[in-house]
Amino acid sequence: MNISLSKHVCSEPFITFDNLSIGYIGQPILSDISLSICRTSFTAILGANGSGKSTLLKTLLGLQPPISGYVRFSTPDNVPVVFGYVPQAVRLDPLYPLTGFDVVLMGAYGRVKPGRVVPREERFFIKECLRAAMAEEFAQKKFSELSGGQKQRVLIARALATRPDVLVLDEPTAGVDAQATHALLEFISQIHRERKLTTLLVTHDLELVRKHAQHVIWLHGGKVLYGTTSELLSPEHIREIFEMEIS
Repeated sequence: MNISLSKHVCSEPFITFDNLSIGYIGQPILSDISLSICRTSFTAILGANGSGKSTLLKTLLGLQPPISGYVRFSTPDNVPVVFGYVPQAVRLDPLYPLTGFDVVLMGAYGRVKPGRVVPREERFFIKECLRAAMAEEFAQKKFSELSGGQKQRVLIARALATRPDVLVLDEPTAGVDAQATHALLEFISQIHRERKLTTLLVTHDLELVRKHAQHVIWLHGGKVLYGTTSELLSPEHIREIFEMEIS
């Protein structure tokens, strides 16, 4: 099955996958990935469990080396890219009474030398991140006692505290109820618009992707499909994608 998508060209490419093959111990899960993600764009990553989403994220974040090919970033003077990463969930030992503020403060540690006191301006910035994530009321509460949706807002604030170039969210609404899911996605979309952050979101929710994302990377049947949301998630293309399994 050959799915025909129009050639999408970034006006300002920021992240480029160049003939990228990813996997483990030399065994590729996905091969020949070549695409560019636009600066300030909102891109959703779709795919079934085991399709390679986590491996793609790990490779992008530099946690997993590619088997072949490259991930390139367009930055002035090759300055390293800063990622703000929001995982599905964070398990912190409840024996350590970390507050919401303490968790968000972790995002600033990369700018503070070991053994140094966190400067006042950084603490003020942490409060700004909590405010931006609408999580101020959780600052002095124990992180372990927060609900799933409240924890995710704190983790988004922590990601913002890194002063990121790219916001990466790995199924941030997993285990969160429907109402909180919609509220979180509205908030993430607002952050994307206001801060013009290049945003990558892993999710399974097609309706939320249609509403919020501009582009889609869909990992399916060992293939990587990339296009605009309106094009790739059109009824005819979705039908073609799922027919790949039985053709």
